[in-house]
Amino acid sequence: MKRSLITLTLSLISLSSLIPPTLSAPPRSPDQVEACDILIAGGGLAGAAAAYESLLAGQTVCLTEITDWVGGQISSQGTSALDERPTQRARLFYPRGYLELRERIKRYYGELNPGDCWVSESCFLPRDADKILSRILDDAARRGKGTLKWFPSTVIKELDISSDGRIIESAIAIQHEPTDGAPPLNTYPLSQTIEDWYQYEDSRRFEKTIIRFVPQNPSAGNAPNWYVVDATETGELIGLADVPYRVGIDPRTHLEPSSSSVGGNPYCTQGFTYTFAMEATEEPQTHQMPSFYPQYQPYYSYELPRLADFGLVFTYRRIWSPQEGEATRFGGINFTAPAPEDISMQNWTWGNDYRPGNPEDNFVYTREQLQATNQLAPGGWMGGLRTDALRKGEEISKGYFYWLVEGTTDSQLGEGVKKQHPNNRFLSGLDSPMGTVHGLSKYPYIREGRRIIGRPSYGYPEGFMVWEIDISRRDYKEDYYRQTLSPQMYRDLRTALAGREAFSIVAGQKAPEEVNRRTRSSIYPDSVGIGHYAIDFHPCMTLSPPEAPGNTEREGERQGAGQAYPFQIPLRAMIPQKIDNMLVAGKSIATSHIAAAAYRVHSFEWSSGAAAGTTAAFALEKGIAPYELVDELPRQEPQLRVLRQRLEQSGNPTAFPDTSIFNENWDEWR
Repeated sequence: MKRSLITLTLSLISLSSLIPPTLSAPPRSPDQVEACDILIAGGGLAGAAAAYESLLAGQTVCLTEITDWVGGQISSQGTSALDERPTQRARLFYPRGYLELRERIKRYYGELNPGDCWVSESCFLPRDADKILSRILDDAARRGKGTLKWFPSTVIKELDISSDGRIIESAIAIQHEPTDGAPPLNTYPLSQTIEDWYQYEDSRRFEKTIIRFVPQNPSAGNAPNWYVVDATETGELIGLADVPYRVGIDPRTHLEPSSSSVGGNPYCTQGFTYTFAMEATEEPQTHQMPSFYPQYQPYYSYELPRLADFGLVFTYRRIWSPQEGEATRFGGINFTAPAPEDISMQNWTWGNDYRPGNPEDNFVYTREQLQATNQLAPGGWMGGLRTDALRKGEEISKGYFYWLVEGTTDSQLGEGVKKQHPNNRFLSGLDSPMGTVHGLSKYPYIREGRRIIGRPSYGYPEGFMVWEIDISRRDYKEDYYRQTLSPQMYRDLRTALAGREAFSIVAGQKAPEEVNRRTRSSIYPDSVGIGHYAIDFHPCMTLSPPEAPGNTEREGERQGAGQAYPFQIPLRAMIPQKIDNMLVAGKSIATSHIAAAAYRVHSFEWSSGAAAGTTAAFALEKGIAPYELVDELPRQEPQLRVLRQRLEQSGNPTAFPDTSIFNENWDEWR
């Protein structure tokens, strides 16, 4: 049964029938042609980091972003509370650009944590994050003598892929701006505008500019003459390019032993969240119940008794605190109580998370759904997301604010727990922290999208992937695994976890049950970045719709949750199949559903983007495609060694201190 999940998934998405998309003629000639060395789709942290390193390397960079803010998680998605692990944070062991971001935040406010939140050492205003990061990129261009071409409010509509399917030769994008007399950008929520943005034609709300992106320099030899980086939040370009990928839950195997599904489930991805900002006030405010509130009211909850305190939830991600509140303690957590003018950003699992997980409501369309909606036809791409899920995510978020201030029910804890807190107001307007008239984040915080299947390589005959057991600290000796896995699968699991003693098992000198598991993450010879975070789930819900009364989280989805060892970002996880001049950064690299729950936070996104930008610049300089850096592994790859040295010397770590197969002591890394 080894690798059965790959075989099943490849069969599911019918890879043998994939046909490279071609560029159809837009309704009019492109309004402008833009040349660049590196085209980066997605201006989130991964895209910004890729641009940062590319600019420092002197490249001409075209950076597109669906919203009008750069920064993704920390700006347009409103999740401006840096998720960090204590040891990595204490040692400041991060990529140089991420360290610069933290320092610029501190310099901008005079402190790193102007919100005095307790979930992080840095909580701040999303609107400021856009300003800070924009200046960082401008400074990087100046220092590195690179050129940044910034395209906000822009989506990639089509890709021109060579006849052999190996090279993206050009791309067509659509940039939108308000038509004369129309309301400004960010007036309407995303669900009401996103379909318009992917249409070539002007509309009553938006005027469109059609842009064709092309290589800056003509082709020289067989090496690609430009690179395209997919740093979008949901893996848009890998869906549009139709390269092999997975969505949702992977089938259960010895590599993904905690999977909640024997055969996999492509519809269950982690929940997404529209964040919003609320301000504490001196006087009670009047709040009008949204018309849709009764539909979502059965969902809302503090979730756990130790979290059932409004002040605790408010200050969890408080992003602005001009005066220090009274010292308070609840559930073993110390924080300062909310004070008037404090601003909180809300991102709560049983609050504004929207967690669909069935074929009739899933958020990220599968390949079959893309085909059924004609999005893989020339000119048919519309972003690959279910618009109705966006609408309902917006509603559940606005309803959550009303629940916080006026609600008296709790779906998980019962009656008598939730109290009213009317001394708060919902912040909206173009000058609000989220920068929107409607008050919600410009784009939802995305935890999981499409994830590529890397190229076959030694030990990965059907495609490279980072699995659950590559990073989890779990011992897997619990009865659950002995009872759930078949005897052979459990034996394979223990063998895979054996580390240096695996040879003893293969040679028959020891039984798998006699060997202790390795106490570190997998070490990759092609590591180009680092990350550390817990395997943290916001699981999809069992029934449709997810807000249905009495609904529960998908059974078994939290089984894989827990602590992870400090881990690496292999270059093989960033190289898609089929296309030679594409790199993937951010949440769409080749990780499994469970591993992806750790490979999604701020510093990881930056590290993966820095690796993508450095690798693309290196490949252009050396005249070598990225796959050629790893195609002979585990044999020596001299050029790969040079790339890794360049990353390390430039302040972009590829491994944590003392990483070695002989170092099994990672207890101090928390």
